[in-house]
Amino acid sequence: MLELLTVALASLLAGFVDAVVGGGGLVLVPALFGVFPQAAPATLFGTNKGASVWGTAWATGQYARRVELNWRALLPAAAIALLGSFAGAWTVTLVSAGGLRKALPLILLAVLLYTLARKDLGRSHAPRFHGGRETLVAGPIGLMIGFYDGFFGPGTGSFFVFLFVRLLGYDFLHASATAKLMNTATNAAALALFAWKGHVWWHVAAVMAVTNIVGSLIGTRMALARGAGFVRGMFVVVVTALILKTGWDAFLR
Repeated sequence: MLELLTVALASLLAGFVDAVVGGGGLVLVPALFGVFPQAAPATLFGTNKGASVWGTAWATGQYARRVELNWRALLPAAAIALLGSFAGAWTVTLVSAGGLRKALPLILLAVLLYTLARKDLGRSHAPRFHGGRETLVAGPIGLMIGFYDGFFGPGTGSFFVFLFVRLLGYDFLHASATAKLMNTATNAAALALFAWKGHVWWHVAAVMAVTNIVGSLIGTRMALARGAGFVRGMFVVVVTALILKTGWDAFLR
């Protein structure tokens, strides 16, 4: 019961972080590895997806009620992201992600420095594309980050947010809402693969899913109430934490 309570609380915090700006895996995955050190990594990753997919789906629904999204352009991009996640998960069974592990903190650092240098980045919502052109830009983003999520994963939500802000002209609130849609698709693809391979503890995932949704509800309401400036601030905090965590894993552990 103590183990279940610990991961349930971690899942609640992860749901909150994921709902605001992505990066909940930074909280939940280390918690699972800490509580269940003898478990197979694939099982812990699968159980994480079994919980987080519900939080991202719930957040998508909450954002959809209050934030206007171009569903005609974004749903095809989400489908492409799902396919990209499948492809990434398949590729990681063939090649090592060691090189990406070392490059990731440097990529995240570049994202953080760019965001800090551009004080106005993501504060106003001014989409650069409309109709089919928006799909043509969002689709490759979905494919690329979806593949990354299936292949490696840390910071997926933050990469989605940054690229939607930088390339599509979204503010941080709209970018976060869109990232939840994409992340739901990539999580579902990864969960399907892990479940097919028998790498999900459904009893643990079910408990964590409940608290993940609660955290998601709190995070979504706070983001909607406080707007793009709050989401931008959370983005900076989460990306900084990701840099520290991935840098430690790649170079110091």
